[in-house]
Amino acid sequence: MTFDVHQLDVFVLVGAVVTLAAILAVRISAGAGLPSLLIYLLIGVLLGEGGPFAIPFEDAQLAHALGFGALAIILAEGGLTTDWREMRPSIRLGVSLATIGVAVSVALVAVGTHYLLGLPWELAILLGAICSPTDAAAVFSVLRVVPLPKRLTGVLEAESGLNDAPTVVLVGIISTGVAAEAGVLEVAGTIVFELLVGGLIGVGCGLAGAWIMSRAALPSSGLYPIAVLCLAFMAYGLASAAHASGFAAIYVAALILGNSELPHRVATRSFAEGVAWLAQIGLFVMLGLLLSPGRIDLTTVVQALVTGLVLTVVARPLSVLASSIVQPMVLRDLGFISWAGLRGAVPIVLATIPLAEGVDGADDLFDIVFVMVVVYTLLTGPTLPWVARLLGVASRSEPRGLDVEAAPLDRVAADLLQVTIAPTSKMHGVEVGELRLPQGASVSLVIRGGSSLVPERRTVLRAGDDLLVVTPRKQREATEARLRQVSQNGRLAQWLGNPSKHDRE
Repeated sequence: MTFDVHQLDVFVLVGAVVTLAAILAVRISAGAGLPSLLIYLLIGVLLGEGGPFAIPFEDAQLAHALGFGALAIILAEGGLTTDWREMRPSIRLGVSLATIGVAVSVALVAVGTHYLLGLPWELAILLGAICSPTDAAAVFSVLRVVPLPKRLTGVLEAESGLNDAPTVVLVGIISTGVAAEAGVLEVAGTIVFELLVGGLIGVGCGLAGAWIMSRAALPSSGLYPIAVLCLAFMAYGLASAAHASGFAAIYVAALILGNSELPHRVATRSFAEGVAWLAQIGLFVMLGLLLSPGRIDLTTVVQALVTGLVLTVVARPLSVLASSIVQPMVLRDLGFISWAGLRGAVPIVLATIPLAEGVDGADDLFDIVFVMVVVYTLLTGPTLPWVARLLGVASRSEPRGLDVEAAPLDRVAADLLQVTIAPTSKMHGVEVGELRLPQGASVSLVIRGGSSLVPERRTVLRAGDDLLVVTPRKQREATEARLRQVSQNGRLAQWLGNPSKHDRE
């Protein structure tokens, strides 16, 4: 085969245009309250055989391999950018949703689709396993516009980061025929083995990587993000070589690395986020290319709607309820967690496994999953803010009168908080000295009307002011809690002491 430079030039041009269009589409999807995956999938469909460009792509094995690579990158970014302090209180429920919840969901979807749609048991169980995991990219692209307490965001974040691993193992075992030859106990033991060993390898790589990176003196700051991602992927490779879960390993390793005191953490997280966005764009566009719109008929649509109905109305709520045994929550919280279990790229990627293995009916399975993801993402995504208000789960620790953003100051182990005082905030009229911030924290600058001033203790804060607050990293949570308390109560906050644990959550 000869190398055609012209074809390469065209490929680069088309790739750049598609990627830029996908990046700009994030703005549109965020404004509409929709996960950007829908636009990316649409771009892929338009580029594919059913669209005006008619680019042929039917290589399921390549899609499977590239999809797993993209998911690994997305999980690594999720681990690197997750704050363990916020996830830790909810980790029990997150792990339970990723294990008990997945098992309950698979069973209920399999039974429902077998009897309602007449699917053979093998395809019904496969469909249940494929549809069970939630997707981090889909969930948090919507949750960015929904102010939720940390107890809920921690659960959703932990679940979406951990539930890929068991479902990948289960779908792989069924697709290769191993499950048909082994008993239930053997299958369950295989899943437990892969998760535990993968998690342990992730812990080992994460701790060793953190120790190495904290002592390495690399000649350029740009090398640190690359090195950290390589350490995370080393965990993935070692786990896969040991026949364990690479997804569990890479997420755990990235979680440890992301919460360690490493040099250039800001650059590392920014780099990982950019690479993850690129992986998401490529993944969704590729999955859209893989779809053959000509295969989708009324039967496929009906099957997708019934599957999604069983999953959303029956399997998801009951799996959340069963998982809450290990960490009970009030019903309104469990209700929101049930509705926020968005599906995205993960189920579609999992549907490429039976395609690659040549399972009978895999084409129909892929089409059902694709249609279901699109329809139910359109249904549940835009309604999440409304459901949050209806259930009363909007975060009391994130009052509308105060916006806080944080940027790490790595060299002094401190954070720089940017605080915006909205017109509804009771911080209006409060003097800087009356904030009574924790020891070591201080208001370093006030920006008012386009001008900046260095505040004194008697400087009176006004609505519309932007404050730059420097706080030691260990005091950040207490500093934010104090700022929010003053924003809610004004001068009266000085008599109220520390905010309650419930408010912080």
